[in-house]
Amino acid sequence: MSVARSLTQFRAFAHVGTTEAMAYRAEAFVWLLSGTMPLIMIAFFGAVTRDGPIGRYSTTSVVAYFLATFVVRNLTASRISWQVNLEIRDGTLGGRLLLPVHPLVAYAAESLGAMPVRVLGSATMALVMLAVLASGSLSHDPFIWLLWSVSVVLAWLLSLFVSVTIGALAFFVDSSAKLMDAWLAGLFVFSGYLIPVDLFPPRLRAVVDWLPFRYQLGLPAELMVGAHDELHALLLVGRQLGFVVAGAVITLLVWRRGLARFAAHGG
Repeated sequence: MSVARSLTQFRAFAHVGTTEAMAYRAEAFVWLLSGTMPLIMIAFFGAVTRDGPIGRYSTTSVVAYFLATFVVRNLTASRISWQVNLEIRDGTLGGRLLLPVHPLVAYAAESLGAMPVRVLGSATMALVMLAVLASGSLSHDPFIWLLWSVSVVLAWLLSLFVSVTIGALAFFVDSSAKLMDAWLAGLFVFSGYLIPVDLFPPRLRAVVDWLPFRYQLGLPAELMVGAHDELHALLLVGRQLGFVVAGAVITLLVWRRGLARFAAHGG
């Protein structure tokens, strides 16, 4: 298959994702509301820091950090898990398998295609608020911003692999939706989404540093607000890349074994 044809097919699936996101605007609005917890945490931590900073966080830096997590969440979140779970359970995955594009590529393209609808509203609003309220708390290092752009891409890939893997567990269980809910609970607690990782107790933080949650969301937000020097940031992004590679391997293994099971049962 030529590169040009592959790109054309990828764009076609991306267009499908955009069209579906536009068609289900009410659902997209619900997803937007479900991601506003960082804005609530701004109010909470803002009240706490009025009497003095917590760690390195003043009131202004709290605003910057949680707006950064809001932006990163909208840039990197993947909701493919529920779609994969549904298509396996109702058998419509069989039709997708007949298409001349690997389903995982199609899922990735559709996820990217839906992103502009989400980003144009929520992330744009947060970026404007960052520029107005807390621009002084953002990193001013061009190299850190370069690492941030790499980290956002890696965070999106890691979220995609996690989402597809958990969705594909529906090959083996009745439904994987509850498993995704459990993962999201871990993500919100241990990624820095609700509480900055550097405010965790040292022993807990040492554990969190080696869990994938932080690299799905927290690390890009930390880079935005200049929480790390260049060397440490490079080390963390390298670790994030390791999680992405591991995620890709696990996704392919689960998908292939699940697909064999799907075919064996007449899917």
